[in-house]
Amino acid sequence: MADEHQFIENGLRRSQIDEFFADELGRAGYGGMDVAQTPMGTQIVLKAEKPGMVIGKGGENIRKVTTALEDRFNLEDPQIDVQEVDEPDLNARIVADRLANALERGWYFRKAGHTTIDRIMDAGALGAEIVLSGKVTGARSRVEKFNRGYIKHNGEPADEVVDHGQGVAVMKLGTIGVDVKIIPPGAELPDDFHVEEDLDPEEVVPDAVEANEGVEELLEGTPAEDEAEADVDEEPAEDTEAEPELDEEVVEEAIEEEIVEETVEDETEADADEADAAADEVTEDLDEEIEAEAEELVAEMEGEEDDADEGGDA
Repeated sequence: MADEHQFIENGLRRSQIDEFFADELGRAGYGGMDVAQTPMGTQIVLKAEKPGMVIGKGGENIRKVTTALEDRFNLEDPQIDVQEVDEPDLNARIVADRLANALERGWYFRKAGHTTIDRIMDAGALGAEIVLSGKVTGARSRVEKFNRGYIKHNGEPADEVVDHGQGVAVMKLGTIGVDVKIIPPGAELPDDFHVEEDLDPEEVVPDAVEANEGVEELLEGTPAEDEAEADVDEEPAEDTEAEPELDEEVVEEAIEEEIVEETVEDETEADADEADAAADEVTEDLDEEIEAEAEELVAEMEGEEDDADEGGDA
C-alpha cells in the first residue's frame, strides 16, 4: 500500500474510533483520545471527566470496550489507559457536549452561551470562542458567536495551542452545531513578551554584553583616527607578504616581447614620417602649378583690356 493511502486509512480509522468512544462514553464525560502504535500492540489513552464510569464495576465496561475495538476495527491487542481530566471547563470537547445537553434540556441559547464562556474564563483560560450554528430560534438558521479574551484562528498556534471541540444538539426544529475553541492558561504564543524591571543585563544575556564591551570606545573615537590606525595596521602586513619567485624563462620571454613591440613602434613611426613628407611635397607642387596658371590668366586678361582700349581710340 502506498504511503498516501496508508495515511488516509489511518486517519479514517482514528476518526471512527473517536466516534465510537464518543457514543459509548458520552455519559462519562469523554474528552478525547490519543492513539499510538507500540511493539506490544495499540496504546490508547482516554481522557474522561469520570474515569470510574469508563472502567465500570470490576473493569466490566473497559473489557467490553476493548473487545469491541478488536472486533470492529481489527486492532492488535489494544491497551486502554484512562486518565482523568484535571479541569473539565478547559477541555473543549467536554464543554461542547455540556452546552449541547443544556440546549437539548431547553436552555435559552444566549443564556447557555454566556454562562458556559464565563465558566471557561473563570477556570483561567486566556481566551475562548463559542459558535452556535443552526435553528437556534425560529425556522431560519443563523450563527451566534460568543467571544472572550484572546483567540487564534490561523497559523501554527491555531493547530498546536488552541483546543478545539465540537458537539451537536438535536432539537425539535433541527440540529444545532456547537463549536468551542479554548486557549488554556500558560500557553506560549509567538507574540508574547515579558517586561522585567531592576534586572542586570548580564544575567539575562551574558554573551551579548561581552560582545558589546567596546561599543562606547568605538563611538568615542573619530573616523580620521580610525582610518590612520587602519593604514598603520595595513603597512606591516604588506611588508610581511613574501614576494613570489619568478621563472627565468618567463622573464626572458617578456623582455623579448617588449623589444619586438618597441621595434614595431619605431617602424610604424618612420613610415608615418615618410608619408607626411611625401604629402608635403605633393602639396608644394600643386601650389606652384596653381600660381603659374593664375599668373597666365591675369596676363591674358590684361592683354585683352589693352586691345579693347586701342580699338576704342581708333
